[in-house]
Amino acid sequence: MPRFQYIAVDEAGRETTGTLVAESRSAALDQVQDRSLHPVSVEEAEPASGGVLSGRLGRIPRSSVDAFTRELANLLDAGVPLNRALSLLAGEAGWPAARRCWEQIRQDVVGGMSLADAMARWPRVFPPVYIAMVRAGETGGFLEKVLDQIADFRQRERDLKGRVTAALVYPAVLACLAVAVVAFLLTYFIPRFAAVFAEFGGRLPGLTRAIVSTSDFFVSHGPMLLLVVGVGVLLAHRFFRGEAGRRLVERVTLGLPAVGRVVARFALVRFCRMLGTLLQAGVPLITALGAAREAIGNQTLSDAVTGAVDQVQRGAPLARSLQQCPQLFPPSVVEMVSVGEETGRLDRELVRLAERFEAELDRRLRMLVSLAEPALLFVMAALIGTVVIGMLLPVFTLQELIH
Repeated sequence: MPRFQYIAVDEAGRETTGTLVAESRSAALDQVQDRSLHPVSVEEAEPASGGVLSGRLGRIPRSSVDAFTRELANLLDAGVPLNRALSLLAGEAGWPAARRCWEQIRQDVVGGMSLADAMARWPRVFPPVYIAMVRAGETGGFLEKVLDQIADFRQRERDLKGRVTAALVYPAVLACLAVAVVAFLLTYFIPRFAAVFAEFGGRLPGLTRAIVSTSDFFVSHGPMLLLVVGVGVLLAHRFFRGEAGRRLVERVTLGLPAVGRVVARFALVRFCRMLGTLLQAGVPLITALGAAREAIGNQTLSDAVTGAVDQVQRGAPLARSLQQCPQLFPPSVVEMVSVGEETGRLDRELVRLAERFEAELDRRLRMLVSLAEPALLFVMAALIGTVVIGMLLPVFTLQELIH
């Protein structure tokens, strides 16, 4: 019998994964549901010949997925049948990989598979949160509304990440430029000055000797240093990709005075927007909380939210449950969530909170960049200035050295 890998959400909203053996995919779905789980993705661990994997088709850009989501929502809202809508989108896809993916989804839907299950066969294209929202829309009969909300959510996520990336570009360029200039001075500029000083003899100033010694070390051991740095970067990359490494980076980042607050605000925006979007789509609160927790993108903060999800499952109000995560949910947020619960406007209040803190996050990013730029310029000037001064000090005593 074939083996199937599944991703599912339990009654508490926690995501769980596993493998099972079944005669067919439908039988595997039944087994997952028998375990009191809500399946998000169930696919064959070793697809039979003829099966299609997203990795074999090439990369599908995020922009293509976003356009597919938005256009599918528009077509369904206009009354176009799902089969016809998928066929139109497959024919209009600009990327060959996307065209084949949309066509395979259409064939699965025509074969009797739900849209969520058909999309779940492409985990590299459609994340679990995406599948969960589509499944909720199909179950509730408002698929076009859910797809439209998914498109809005992904667009805002892309805009927010774009602003974060743009804010980091200039500081990163300055840092790389500083490293390149110092490397040039140590490996090319200073050795030529050192040769001139050596001709005169005499004792060079201490700063000059230290710089020349550093330059000699880099020139003599340059290849070995590059090899060591390369191996170190590779090992660090492997470590930080693991669970322990990611958690270490998250803890250190959250502990930084200014950066930690920005990271927490970014996680808060993602949590509130995802939870509000899911509730507007009709997803039950427990399931929506589990998906929103996964959308935070920070495992340390996600673990802190787990206790709040458990309290809500036991019947506690959401606002009171969120109080145990002060690093992520400040008192003002808890109070507004409480008001949203009391007035029955929790979904709209969460979306409003996301928009408010998104604007605050943008201001904090601008402030950090405005502080980082002069700080990096100061460090760059200090490094280069130290090297230049060290090389000029012997010039002031040149006459003494000549005698």
